[in-house]
Amino acid sequence: MRDFIITNSSRLELSMRLMDILVLEIAGAVAGLIHFHIPLSETPPIHVVLLHFGCALAFLVFPQLDLYGSWRGRSLWDMFLRLAASWALVLLIGLFFSFLIHHVGNVSRLWMFYWYGIGVAFLVTYRAAAYFALRFLRTKGLNNKRVVIVGYGSTGREMHRRAMEQDWAGYDVKAVHAAPEDAGKILDPSVAHLGSLEDIPSYVEANHIHEIWITLPLLASPKLQELQYLLRNTLVDIRWVPDILGVQMLSNKIGNFLGLPAVDLNQPISSGLNGIVKEIFDRVFATVALVLLLPLFIVIAIAIKRSSPGPVFFRQPRLGLNGRTFNVYKFRTMKVHEEKDKVTQATKNDPRITSIGAFLRRTSLDELPQFINVLFGDMSVVGPRPHALQHNEMYKDLLETYMLRHRVKPGITGWAQIHGLRGETDTVDKMAARVKFDLHYIQNWSLWMDIRIIIWTAFKGWTGTNAY
Repeated sequence: MRDFIITNSSRLELSMRLMDILVLEIAGAVAGLIHFHIPLSETPPIHVVLLHFGCALAFLVFPQLDLYGSWRGRSLWDMFLRLAASWALVLLIGLFFSFLIHHVGNVSRLWMFYWYGIGVAFLVTYRAAAYFALRFLRTKGLNNKRVVIVGYGSTGREMHRRAMEQDWAGYDVKAVHAAPEDAGKILDPSVAHLGSLEDIPSYVEANHIHEIWITLPLLASPKLQELQYLLRNTLVDIRWVPDILGVQMLSNKIGNFLGLPAVDLNQPISSGLNGIVKEIFDRVFATVALVLLLPLFIVIAIAIKRSSPGPVFFRQPRLGLNGRTFNVYKFRTMKVHEEKDKVTQATKNDPRITSIGAFLRRTSLDELPQFINVLFGDMSVVGPRPHALQHNEMYKDLLETYMLRHRVKPGITGWAQIHGLRGETDTVDKMAARVKFDLHYIQNWSLWMDIRIIIWTAFKGWTGTNAY
């Protein structure tokens, strides 16, 4: 009874395919009533032809677009997007078909638009209902898949933890193969411990295991080869989840390189097409900001010149994208002085800071000229704050992930700054905390995240008590 859905997966897939066709047929008929106010059979014949052609095409195309595989453990939104894109592709092919038979001029584009929208709504609704019904069954111990985890390092333990906590995903870890040093770290004492790789095939067969998750570290090539040989006759699903949690990198996206799968370990999310979007947003935002802030710039410039002799702007070399050096612009907040071999960070009651400079630092107005750097392409509106070159030299050897923050453009404001991590970093712990937040931003970047940080900065400013 517990394995009914799993053992009848092919019949269930056929049922879902037929259900999709029924749903799309109904959606087309409803779209006809909304648009034409008459049954679709009373409209030009091309609409009925397209209705049946599109549904038949969906029956054939949807399986090729991975719409009927198991969706447990995967994002529901990904399913919805895939459904919408697949249905759009089918309708485009249907429109092209009407062109080939010289009836495209008789097709109502508005009817097709209604059909698409209603079709997506119907597909999403019933798929979501099925998705949550299956989740409910899994929480009751039904429709679960029995799993063996091979390798119990940081990734293996994390996979086991998630399988235990996310019971709706329906994965029941039955056994673990762990190295001797990891054997005592098994999260669930009821889980069997397989001492050697040779024990795995017999255990899988005897206990009707459905999946094997291999989470061995990247350096375990000999064990992977041995395991491949041992599992050659094992007819279950095998997933390889490389143990890379211990490798502090920016990403683990799998792509195609020279025709072979490759894993990008330090390619930021904000690269490629995302990078173009972020670049356009930065340049437009910086241009608008500089135009609007021009009167304020003039007032601040006059105040700086009156407070002490010297230039309005302060320039200092910083590391930018991929370690390229550029000069960062700020309003000058200190009396003119010279530092040859090191940069001394501002401290509380620092005598070098001018009266207007203290106000500019406290309100972060001294950072506004960096919109010029954004316009030049050296910086981004949001990103890790650029540090002095001497600090980079100091911390790159003290913090192993420190230099990863330079894989993206530095920013005027950032995730660390709105969480209070700004100003003086006089201890390694303070810098480590800032780097942690910077890497979280890089690994989880989105345009919406940038907008949230900008809004937070605009209305609440940077927080923190250690900014002098």
